[in-house]
Amino acid sequence: MKLISWNVNGLRAVLRRNFLDYLAEEAPDMLCLQETRCTPDDVEQLWPTDYTTYWNCAERRGYSGTALFTRTRPLAVTHGIGRTEHDREGRVLTAEYPDFFLVNVYVPNAQRELTRLPYRQKWDRAFRRYLRALDERKPVIFCGDLNVAHTEIDLANPKANVKNHGFTPEERSGFTALVKVGFLDTFREFETGGGHYTWWSPMAGARQRNVGWRIDYFLISARLRCRLQNAFIRREVTGSDHCPVGIEIAE
Repeated sequence: MKLISWNVNGLRAVLRRNFLDYLAEEAPDMLCLQETRCTPDDVEQLWPTDYTTYWNCAERRGYSGTALFTRTRPLAVTHGIGRTEHDREGRVLTAEYPDFFLVNVYVPNAQRELTRLPYRQKWDRAFRRYLRALDERKPVIFCGDLNVAHTEIDLANPKANVKNHGFTPEERSGFTALVKVGFLDTFREFETGGGHYTWWSPMAGARQRNVGWRIDYFLISARLRCRLQNAFIRREVTGSDHCPVGIEIAE
């Protein structure tokens, strides 16, 4: 079973480029999108008939948002984490399947001047509690743009970015807390070296030079490790400033 996550940085824009071609070529069983910035009515798209789509759109039009394309209909779909203060921006979409929960998340950005860092820390704690409650019921797979590079090997220039959003000690400790409560960074189960990134600044040819950040992830409950067969980054797929990431899980 192949699961893919991709921050498309505007679904309408990537539809004009390569989205449907990529979907046909990759052929995932489940595709989680972040930063869709639209509603289903905005795109007026006839999706491939073998996928059912689910959406969580922000109250503010053209902002944030998540979506799920799935070949297998889930038992239930939940929007948000059950906290009004965190659920207005369409950032979390949870699908329950018989033997796991799949959580699609677009974590808030702390912003360039760290103006949203206090909120980000509050969000991290609430989201972690949400995941742990799910994990008490059945194993969890969660994926998306977590807006943080966890360790120094997860970005090209760590020393220059220690106090910048996406690599502050506070954001990194939020990720570490997820690991401490039992979630595994799937990519690091297979690859321990640096130079593997999922987001690149559009400035100064950063992507061509591979000066990037790894901020898009799949994490799983530790008890799913025995089913994890592969984790990968599709750096070659363009259309967004992020590239898709994925895992393969034994059924």
